[in-house]
Amino acid sequence: MKDEISRVLTLVEEGKIDKEKASELIHILQGKDQPELVTKKEVPYGNKMLKIRVSSEEGDNVNVNLPINLVKAVLKVGTNIAEKIPEAEKYVKDINVDLLIEAIENELDGQIVDITSANGDKVFVVIE
Repeated sequence: MKDEISRVLTLVEEGKIDKEKASELIHILQGKDQPELVTKKEVPYGNKMLKIRVSSEEGDNVNVNLPINLVKAVLKVGTNIAEKIPEAEKYVKDINVDLLIEAIENELDGQIVDITSANGDKVFVVIE
């Protein structure tokens, strides 16, 4: 189910469906009965980390690990604050925070972003 929810979020990012349709699809997916196979001890979702890795061809590297509960709290509070700061408003006005919070509440897991630019710079974002 998490892969299906991730696909729905991708459709929103690509502009193929709107937020309301995505929410409807996610709720439908959550209603499906799927047997859960437990092969390893699962980490409670609130204890998982959002990991961001950036590496450039010049050797610049960024490694960020944020607890998922902190990300959720910052999304809820920080965006409202940033919208009131004139210099920051232009950076947050197009971010759909509700969609991001919904992804966290639906326990989106795994790889979210994997980008390699033409010059070899890499960006990787994962929840694990």
